[in-house]
Amino acid sequence: MDNQVRSAGDTGGAHPAPVTDEEIFERHEGGKLAVAATRPISDPRDLAIAYTPGVAKVSRAIAEDAAKAKRYTWADRLVVVVSDGTAVLGLGDIGASASLPVMEGKSVLFKTFGGLDSIPLVLDTTDVDEIVETLVRLRPSYGAVNLEDISAPRCFELEDKLKQALDCPVMHDDQHGTAIVTLAALRGANLVLGRDIAAERVVISGAGAAGVACAKILQAAGVADVTVLDSRGIIHGGRDGLNPVKTELARTTNAAGLTGGLAEALDGADVFVGLSGATIDETLLGRMADDAIVFALSNPDPEVHPEVAARYASIVATGRSDFPNQINNVLAFPGVFRGALDAGARAITENMKLAAADAIVAVAQDDLGPDRIVPSALDPRVAIEVAAAVSKAAEADGVTG
Repeated sequence: MDNQVRSAGDTGGAHPAPVTDEEIFERHEGGKLAVAATRPISDPRDLAIAYTPGVAKVSRAIAEDAAKAKRYTWADRLVVVVSDGTAVLGLGDIGASASLPVMEGKSVLFKTFGGLDSIPLVLDTTDVDEIVETLVRLRPSYGAVNLEDISAPRCFELEDKLKQALDCPVMHDDQHGTAIVTLAALRGANLVLGRDIAAERVVISGAGAAGVACAKILQAAGVADVTVLDSRGIIHGGRDGLNPVKTELARTTNAAGLTGGLAEALDGADVFVGLSGATIDETLLGRMADDAIVFALSNPDPEVHPEVAARYASIVATGRSDFPNQINNVLAFPGVFRGALDAGARAITENMKLAAADAIVAVAQDDLGPDRIVPSALDPRVAIEVAAAVSKAAEADGVTG
């Protein structure tokens, strides 16, 4: 019998129907994307307007005034989804070609939820400077860059260099999409519990792309006590062998100066955020404070099964669609990029990310509960509200125009 996985549909609380391998492969046959014309070509007049000779007038106009490309081409509204295939889902370094189905899926989500055209670009190089050079040379063809499934710590260097080299929005979604939705979920959970996010002690297991970004956005949102762990334990200033990213984490996190492993970190903690891919001993959750919050976000296998985590925590979330409280990046990235492009933003700022998180919570606010701390990933209101909030924040930050 075919292996089965849970579908990503919203069933209003019931488990989605199982999906067979056969159905999965059928849905991917021929790819998930196609180019569609926005104007009909049904007679010689249409052809003369869309192509030669009419198109020459438009090209001449753009040659005289490059700004007209925004009006007369799709480039200004086009997002490129860029990957080198080095950190794909839970599959790891599987290469550019094998990553393409994931990037096609991302482009489908951009169109479905954000109304944005998007194309996947998988690059057969892992050299940061080569990737930067490639995207710089392609800059006239697109309006924004969504980096995807690029391994740490290279992803940090690549994003920083692209932000310096390009005059358009750039965001590594594995970092910031995850961070935005995690912050939104934590805000939602605290509204349910009647707690103040600033007073909580948060433990993040995993110091890769998502873990680092989550630590930063939670601190920006007012969480004063964040502790981050990697495979060697708590990241602190006395540890040797830290790379530059972890050295910065050691400087800015772990206010209590903790050392040791997850047991020491979770002792009295209010929130656990799992982003490591490793399983944990459920008894460690018993060391947490009362009314604990557990986000076991590794996919496809959470650090601890949510039914087990619920024995120790008041609110539990995962990254999966077949359990309550799915923390899914699709709640963030379509609206973030739509808002940035709507505003004509040159960059995506920290305030734009914080505004996105607040907008996600606002959509769910009238129906919050222990099993609903964020909206459904399929809620059509989310991208609209996120886009509006991000556009407003971009204008306030002065990165538009």
